[in-house]
Amino acid sequence: MIDAESADIPKMEVIAPMATLFLIVIYLSFISLGIPDSMLGAAWPVMHLDIRAPFGAAGTLSIIASVGTILSSLVSGTLLNKLGTGLVTLISCCLTAGALLGFAFVPSLTWLAVLAIPLGIGAGAVDSGLNHYVASNYKAHHMSWLHCFWGVGATTGPIIMAYYMGTESSWRGGYQAVAIIQMVLVVILLFTLPLWKKVASIQQEAKQREKQTQSASELHTTDSISDTDLSSATPATKVNLLRIPGVNFTLLTFLFYCGAEATVGLWGASFFVGARGVTPEMAAGWVSLYFAGITLGRLITGFLTLRMSNRKLILIGQLAAVAGGILLLMPLPPVLLMSGLILIGIGFAPIFPGLLHETPARFGEKNAARLMGYQLAMAYVGITILPPLFGLIAAYVHVGWFPFVVLAYILLMLLFAERVNQKLRHA
Repeated sequence: MIDAESADIPKMEVIAPMATLFLIVIYLSFISLGIPDSMLGAAWPVMHLDIRAPFGAAGTLSIIASVGTILSSLVSGTLLNKLGTGLVTLISCCLTAGALLGFAFVPSLTWLAVLAIPLGIGAGAVDSGLNHYVASNYKAHHMSWLHCFWGVGATTGPIIMAYYMGTESSWRGGYQAVAIIQMVLVVILLFTLPLWKKVASIQQEAKQREKQTQSASELHTTDSISDTDLSSATPATKVNLLRIPGVNFTLLTFLFYCGAEATVGLWGASFFVGARGVTPEMAAGWVSLYFAGITLGRLITGFLTLRMSNRKLILIGQLAAVAGGILLLMPLPPVLLMSGLILIGIGFAPIFPGLLHETPARFGEKNAARLMGYQLAMAYVGITILPPLFGLIAAYVHVGWFPFVVLAYILLMLLFAERVNQKLRHA
């Protein structure tokens, strides 16, 4: 026994660095997932004129990509079981790289709509696959950092677009650059393909050893298990989740939060160009600062959770987003307008992860897994419906309505979130 354990020591010394280095590959994959998400909105003020597309067509493209994302997410479980996470991620990145390269050469809106399909399908499969892989094989805090790296990508996308529009007067160059980045990632994934199963196997072995150690220590504390603990271990009967107090309101909170976040990312640059006279390259840079606010905010929130509850952080974030929306309503100098956009991003940062993390505490461990699925489904509904809704308003009324619509979405989110708290206090 002693010899076996001592033999494992050098093995573990090799395993830890390999698992850490492989985690970097996963983070790079999530950065690449975030880059295209924010590029269309940054490029659209110039892009729609170049291909002679209606101004509101960005909403249609967003719907097409979102439907592809939803469909690929639904079938991702089957694909992951059959092909494995590494191969699914590789194929998905090939789809997104090809779609982004196509974006750089499209002659018309029709081709953009066609290419939005593989872009959405590839993004959904990568998102589901990597989240599943990290959740299964790494500790919980890595999941928070994973979504922080999505923010790094979402921040980088508009910066790349602003650079190419500013130096070369070409949004097509921005898409070419991102397509090349995706192709480099494809090469990295191809060379690391054999490692996916190996690292997963190693991580599972490590988890098993942890469980065995915990089981040994729990043998000394069996008398302390309460009746509640025993009942929670029994199989749960399925309940109608929509009848649980507060669930309907929390689903609406997710809908309006994700709708507001996507609306700002997609239409923010168009508002600044069309209603405030900002140059397209400057507007694209401002949108990148919005995503930077989300990214930095989530980084800071990770530390604040050690001292503050999720509910307080969510409320503070919502109030900050309201303040940012009010700033956008006012006839202010460009610097203050930019501050309003950044404030919305910082305010949004703790809301989504905080709401997800609160699910078991609010509605019970037994219902958490199914309710997570409901919440994410409503998030996609918000992303699919609310940004195109503003696109119609912009096309038929005026893009200047942007801050009013965004503020309305944020206030509805705040209202429904507070209704959840009220229901739970009286439950």
